[in-house]
Amino acid sequence: MAPSAPPRNVGEYARREPAPAVLWALAAAGCAAAGATVALALTSDHVPQPAGLQAALLDWITLPYILGGLVAWWRRPESRFGPLMVAAGFAIFLSSLQWASDALPYTIGLAFDLVPVAIFLQVFLAFPSGRLERRVERVLVVAAYAAALALQFAKMALGGVGGDNLLAVVTEPSAALTLQKVQLITLSVLALAGVVLLTLRRLDAGRPLRRWVALLVDSFGLGLVMIAALLLAGAFELPAFETIRRVTFGVLGIAPVAFLIGLLDARLARSSVADLLVALDADPGPAKLQDALARALGDPSLRLAYWLPEFESWADLDGRPVVLPERDGTRATTLIDRDGQHLAALVHNPSLGDEPELLDAVSAAAGMALENGRLHVELRARVEELRGSRQRVIEAGQHERRRLERNLHDGAQQRLIALSLELGLLGERLDGDRDTRIRLDQARDEIALSLEELRDVARGIHPAVVSGHGLAVGLESLAARAPLPVRLAVDLDGRVDERIEVAAYYVVCESLANVGKHAQATSATVDVSRANGELVVEVVDDGVGGADSERGTGLRGLADRVEALGGRLRVWTPRGGGTRVRADIPCE
Repeated sequence: MAPSAPPRNVGEYARREPAPAVLWALAAAGCAAAGATVALALTSDHVPQPAGLQAALLDWITLPYILGGLVAWWRRPESRFGPLMVAAGFAIFLSSLQWASDALPYTIGLAFDLVPVAIFLQVFLAFPSGRLERRVERVLVVAAYAAALALQFAKMALGGVGGDNLLAVVTEPSAALTLQKVQLITLSVLALAGVVLLTLRRLDAGRPLRRWVALLVDSFGLGLVMIAALLLAGAFELPAFETIRRVTFGVLGIAPVAFLIGLLDARLARSSVADLLVALDADPGPAKLQDALARALGDPSLRLAYWLPEFESWADLDGRPVVLPERDGTRATTLIDRDGQHLAALVHNPSLGDEPELLDAVSAAAGMALENGRLHVELRARVEELRGSRQRVIEAGQHERRRLERNLHDGAQQRLIALSLELGLLGERLDGDRDTRIRLDQARDEIALSLEELRDVARGIHPAVVSGHGLAVGLESLAARAPLPVRLAVDLDGRVDERIEVAAYYVVCESLANVGKHAQATSATVDVSRANGELVVEVVDDGVGGADSERGTGLRGLADRVEALGGRLRVWTPRGGGTRVRADIPCE
């Protein structure tokens, strides 16, 4: 897995750029080093021939790494990658000092002979931040420096390496040769381990967005493979050693060239900010702003999230709460702040982290639009919170209605039934008192009437028949008790959520009640069906129409109940043309 990292803040890594005088001085030193390499090669008597080709191959590495590193340092002062590239270029020059005829530069060059291997390993593994993020990378690089320096000094102390070696203590050429083989094989194994790490990182991070990033990482891997091949060829004294060295030097010089091309590509990509500014002139909404940012950054998977201070949470474009993903190798987060406060967050492909300037430029250009977008999202969040609050109120009311209905059914109704039975038993004992029996029968009739009225009240509070047997059975009981003929058509495949069933029941119940009271209708039709993920309820009568859906509390309450479930209630009521009530309630 790629190393976990906290969300990046726009501009948080901004540091003071290196002084131009320092950059120019290092550039001049790099050119001087390249010239000195050529001079050493042409004047030395122990340089593999042709000397000019050897010098050109070393300069092919020295100059691109130094100059490319200086450009990277200038363009991205927050990254250590540029100084590392500069160090790699100068390390190559120091290793070329072993071509010198004098003892001191020869000894220095010999001591630095294999240090470039460790530096290249560090440079390749530290891209793009210049830091070794994982412990295994740090262990690998430290081991490479130890093998390149400690074993080199031990080998030089044993003597037998040729030339005027000032560090020679004894002369043990066979021991020095054995130690050299161990050193070269160890470094080759470490280089191949670096290839494995680069491969795993490439697989974990997914396909980079920019072609130059892929080219650069691939050149790193190829460079380490060639370094390993060169080291093994030297350890086993293969005849093709010189050819492999030339190819290796040629491959190593590709990486800084690819990096410079990448910087140019990133600079050209920042021209997309101009197109973004044009798109922002139209004051796009959150969705269009997200699309514009995705185009500007070249990441179609980009998603926007807004920080809502009042809710102390992140929200998506619809105002719903979201949790920003942790960096896990598949997604990365860039935070955009204004006046020290979070404004928005870009959730994007991790490879965009290789181009912080592009992220900063796009984020800065979209600052005002993001502020407006947050206001839109905050409004949607308030609407979403209001919808949720209304739904919670209705659910709490429905729960309380269910409790009251159960209490009436299990309490008052049962006591009235028991009282009616008790009066009936008492009447059977009063055969001789006719007047008292008549009074008891009247009392039982009153109890029966009260019981029926209480059942109507209980049904109005909560339709237990719907909870127990489903919407279809509940609507059949409504149609049977309606004050006018009702044609009922229910086309449902199984049951839906009880909240939706209860809402549909009340739509039909209230509509039929209004028809009986005000419509002067001779019949009504109730159609209930399920289509396109919605429960559709229609109640139509042939009455006089003209119902006031705004002033009446019944229809307004029905609308609140339906809208709390994400649905919509509509009423058509032309005068003289009857009334049509339709509710569409999502039920997926």
